Amino acid sequence: MEQKYLALILIVLGLIVLAFPLLGIIPLGLITGFIVLFLGLGLIFAGITDMSISKGMAIIELILGIIALILGLGIMFMPGLFAWLVGFLVWIVGLFLIIAGIIGIITKSGGSRWNGVIALIIGIIYIVVGNLISDPKILGVLIGLWLLITGILMLFMKD
Repeated sequence: MEQKYLALILIVLGLIVLAFPLLGIIPLGLITGFIVLFLGLGLIFAGITDMSISKGMAIIELILGIIALILGLGIMFMPGLFAWLVGFLVWIVGLFLIIAGIIGIITKSGGSRWNGVIALIIGIIYIVVGNLISDPKILGVLIGLWLLITGILMLFMKD
């Protein structure tokens, strides 16, 4: 019975992502930049306060803080840097889908190997489309299709 509820949740999430593939992407660069900027500031302050406890760890925190601070400012003010990071995330998401597909095929997750096959195929398509077209709407639609198809397959599988 739990599989039916999970299937319905996946179908609803898939429909939401299909309807609004850019939900939250527009202001993402600025918000991400602020988050990384605050991470950098936090690491710098932590490094300064940890100087008396462990100089080695404090220096590492300071270095990471400075890198995060520069990266945060870069993301906020240089759209190209954010675009590069998004391109890198396309690879990560595609690889996650491919790995989830392989695991699904091996373990028959969701009651069927087809869920794994679908994830594997969409992961490969995600990487190819992400590199050739790099349109966030299309990538959002692919994720929505994966959720929708997986939910539908789970809905009709026997417990």
